[in-house]
Order: sequence, then C-alpha cells, then structure tokens
Amino acid sequence: MTTTHTGPLLSPTRDELVARAVALQPLLREHAATIEAERRVTDEVIDALTEAGLFKLTVPRRFGGYETDVRTLIDVTAATAEGDGSTGWVVAVVNTCNWLASLLPEQAQEDVFGADPDARVTGVFSPTSTSRKVEGGWRVSGRWYYNSGSSHSSWSLLGMPLTDESGEVTDQAMALVPRTDLEVEDTWFVSGLQGTASNCLIAEDVFVPEHRVMSVPNAIEGDVPADHGPTGLYRSPFSPLLVVGLAGAQLGFGRAALKFVVEKAATKPVPYTYYETQAESVGVQLQVAEAAMKIDTAHLHLHRAAADIDTAAERGESLDLLTRARVRADTGHAISNVLSAIDTLLHVHGGGSFASVNPLQRIWRDASAAGRHASATPVVGAEVYGKVLLGVPEGITPFV
Repeated sequence: MTTTHTGPLLSPTRDELVARAVALQPLLREHAATIEAERRVTDEVIDALTEAGLFKLTVPRRFGGYETDVRTLIDVTAATAEGDGSTGWVVAVVNTCNWLASLLPEQAQEDVFGADPDARVTGVFSPTSTSRKVEGGWRVSGRWYYNSGSSHSSWSLLGMPLTDESGEVTDQAMALVPRTDLEVEDTWFVSGLQGTASNCLIAEDVFVPEHRVMSVPNAIEGDVPADHGPTGLYRSPFSPLLVVGLAGAQLGFGRAALKFVVEKAATKPVPYTYYETQAESVGVQLQVAEAAMKIDTAHLHLHRAAADIDTAAERGESLDLLTRARVRADTGHAISNVLSAIDTLLHVHGGGSFASVNPLQRIWRDASAAGRHASATPVVGAEVYGKVLLGVPEGITPFV
C-alpha cells in the first residue's frame, strides 16, 4: 500500500534539523562504546535517528521526506558524527543512497519509499558482479564490499554490468535490490568506523526488474530517469554530490576532537614543565589555534562545494567541468585538513589520547578510516583539479 503524499509539505529548516542532531549527541556518546563493541549502530540509536527524521533528508517530499539540500546534508551529518563517528557515517551513507534511489524511475521510488517512508537505502558502487539479461530485467550474482549500514538497511544499490541478450556488457549500472534478497557476510573487522557494519552483501541469481536499474555513465552526464521534485535536489550533479555527501562526517570528527582537547586543557598539566594546565602554555595555545583553523578551513571548503552544487541545482543549471573538479579538490582538501588537525590535537593531549577509555582515540581511528574512502581521495581530487586548471585533456576518472 502506497503512502505517497500528494499535497505540498513543509520541511524542517536546516537549523531545525541540525538542532535535532545536536540534541541526540548525548545519546550517541552514551552508546559509542557499545556501537563499537557490537560493530553496528544500536537499535535504540537507529530508532532515535528515525524519530528525528535524520534519515529523510534526501527522500522526496511526496513520500513525506524533507528533500533538503547538500549544505543541510553536510551540517546534519557533521552534528551526528560529533556525537559518534560510526553513527554519523551511517547517516551520511543512508541519506546519500536515498538520494540515489530517488533518481530512479517513479515506480522504483514507489517500491522503496511508497511502501515505507522510513526506508533506508545503502549501497556499494563497485560492479563486482555478473548479470544475465532476461525478460523484464536482469539476473544478478555477486559480492559487494563494503556496505556501510548493512544491519539497518531495507534496500541496497549495487554496482553491476549491464549485458544484452548475447551476454555482451553494454553499460555499467546501479541495481536497486531489497535487502531480503541478499545475504550478508560478516567481514567488517577493522580499526576505524567499527560500528558501521560495513559488511559484504551477496546475491545469488537475484532478479532485478528494468525499472530498478540506472546507467551510471548516463547519471554522471545528468541523464537520470527520475522527474525532478519541487526543490533542486535531484538536479544536483551526480559525482560532486557523491563526493561531498560523505565528507560532512569529517567535520564532526574534527569538532569532537577539538572540543574534548580544549575542555581537558583547563585542568590537564603539561608533563615535565612548570605549567599546571595546558591552557597556560603558549605552545598549546598555538597548536590548538592551528587545529581550530584547519577545521574551519575544512568547513569553508565543504560549504563552498555545497554552495556550488546547491546553487546550480536550484537554478536548473549544469556545473561546468572546472567547478566540478574544484568540488572534488575542495572535498579532499577538507579531509586532509581535518586529519592534520586531529593529529595536532593528539600531540597536545599526549599519550593519554590512546587509552581505550579515551574517546579521542576512537575519533582518531574513525577519522583515519573515513579519510581513506576512495570517493574523495585527496591526491586524486588534487590531480583532477590540476589537470583541468592546466588544460590537460587526459582524465583519470569519470567521477567528476
């Protein structure tokens, strides 16, 4: 039974949604150790996020979603990750994948959000699978690493090669598959983002109808099956949104680390010196200021990237290649600055940073893991931007 909303709906403002995320931070900190130990976000936290509407940022309004913009996605994700890194990452992944699902034909959107307005989509882009063309769609088999949020998703978007009746590969696509059609292999044994349940999904000859398949190259060029909603969200350029969509969590990691170190500096001495508190030390003052400025730099670059995407989408315009390349470079530069800031804050706080009971070590591990995600590798973003600036025609990735 569909639950489609036909009338206009007013979404919460950006400030309201960020405030909801901030209000959940005490709960997220309380559950952080359990989330890490159990390697999945706890049901209580998932329920709280759902109640707050924080998985609906990119769901179409006609299904009761908020259909917000990229700036809101970044800010809400950052506020959530400030409470717990794994939770913030899952919020980012679900909202990004919900946006992807909303680019598919209306029938696919009805399958997902019409049946369940609180549906959570996760996904893996890599086409690590095989497909066979059959009447009405494809039969797909494969294994996909690593599906963040696998414990709590209801649908998955999975990379697949498209084939014709003769078995020849004709395109690369994303297939929208119910989680009930997939097996999960528990493979996520890692040092950072331990609570994201980024496990392996397995499909064995699963049928995917044509309306749940979308060409990736076409989407990169702005050709998607979906009708655009009342906002510009679904006109947002494909690759830039995917790059920026996961980066907001890094801001949360940096802010959490800075807040913790600053609070402790008021009472923590500087060992083997006459300083009774770190706050008195000029050296500490300089390092804390440096770290704060790097986190601010990350914030400014991500917000510039979001503004580029949101403004073009609102106007119905395409982003030119130079701006798209800069968005990718902005994202990588933001990540590099956050990682550097956290490293400086670890030096300030000292050896105690690595005690198992100290939240700083978990923030460091989570940021380090998230900062290596392939979608926004800083050196790739810099090379892409540099090539475009210099007019070098050879590209290194279609995801620009």
